[in-house]
Amino acid sequence: MAKIQMTTPLVEMDGDEMTRVIWQKIKDELILPFVDLKTEYYDLGLENREATKDQVTIDSANATKKYGVAVKCATITPNAARVEEYHLSTMWKSPNGTIRSILGGTVFRAPILVKGVEPYVKTWKKPITIARHAYGDVYKAVEIIADQPGKAELVFTGADGTVQKETIHEFKGPGILQGMHNTDDSIENFAHACFRYAIDTKQDLWFGAKDTISKKYDHRFKDIFVDIYEKNYKAAFEALGIEYFYTLIDDAVARVIRSEGGFIWACKNYDGDVMSDMVATAFGSLSMMTSVLVSPEGFYEYEAAHGTVQRHYYEHLKGHETFTNPIATLFAWTGALRKRGELDGNQALSDFADKLEKATIDTVESGFMTKDLAALNTMENITICNTNMFIQKIKEKLF
Repeated sequence: MAKIQMTTPLVEMDGDEMTRVIWQKIKDELILPFVDLKTEYYDLGLENREATKDQVTIDSANATKKYGVAVKCATITPNAARVEEYHLSTMWKSPNGTIRSILGGTVFRAPILVKGVEPYVKTWKKPITIARHAYGDVYKAVEIIADQPGKAELVFTGADGTVQKETIHEFKGPGILQGMHNTDDSIENFAHACFRYAIDTKQDLWFGAKDTISKKYDHRFKDIFVDIYEKNYKAAFEALGIEYFYTLIDDAVARVIRSEGGFIWACKNYDGDVMSDMVATAFGSLSMMTSVLVSPEGFYEYEAAHGTVQRHYYEHLKGHETFTNPIATLFAWTGALRKRGELDGNQALSDFADKLEKATIDTVESGFMTKDLAALNTMENITICNTNMFIQKIKEKLF
């Protein structure tokens, strides 16, 4: 059959370890035989981030602004052990954090549901979508190690020369400091994205923060959300019979566990990072979670919500077969291809993305799956597949 043609490239951000291996297998077996794939390629593997002093990450984000759609492989955010393992000159920041800071916007994450995999939370009957703010907070934090006694101060010098100053702490000995920030523009964009997504999907929207403790920082989020809701979206919500409400983040967690699902849960940046992993795991597997960053300007970056599967990679290096679930990485590709097709008016490309997702779900529901899903599945006659076999089974189902 003739390959599906593309007119505009995707921005392709390659990654690390086992997901990098799977990335290439997905391209070779499930995309390149059927699509005349056009990408602008950026190697975000840790070695290349070191070689370019992380400029490659910045370049990939700017390319996303140029082309509008990106697809990203999972990447390592180094800790001290990784600095030693990869002989790094510094502990490079999270590539996701850097990209999100440049693009702004909101990350929407939702579970991929398949028959036979029941949520650990028995009350959950419908998907829960996490809307994660994609700018600032701890991901743009500035940190200092206080190596001696002294006074730590928070200082803001306005453009007009006025100064606001607060004492953070008077250290009697060594300690640590962290300064975080956000902007009204970014919070407003976050709020608009959440309200619009709720209207588009006709789902209730929850937002949780900790304004009782963070009486200025978190309270700012709360006030901006309610102001935008009242002025712009309340009538539309009421017409659809859907609800927006704010609650403390700890109360939100309790409500989520007791709910049946079927709503959007808006979270600040770090909260969204943690809660999306919790939701994904409770629905079955971190490898069964879609993730897309939507910027205010309409740029889209699709990625897998999980990490680089380090343990499987070490087994792969030893020549052992691995049973890594590639579904989240595959759905990053299908999401990007579908959106590229939508933006370019290329229906064949969007249809291909739909067919590839359906083939993946059909493969699992016909009894072929990786170990993580087999351990959760309630179906009979399950065949456990290694990664290569599972990808081949999807290919057989595709056409």
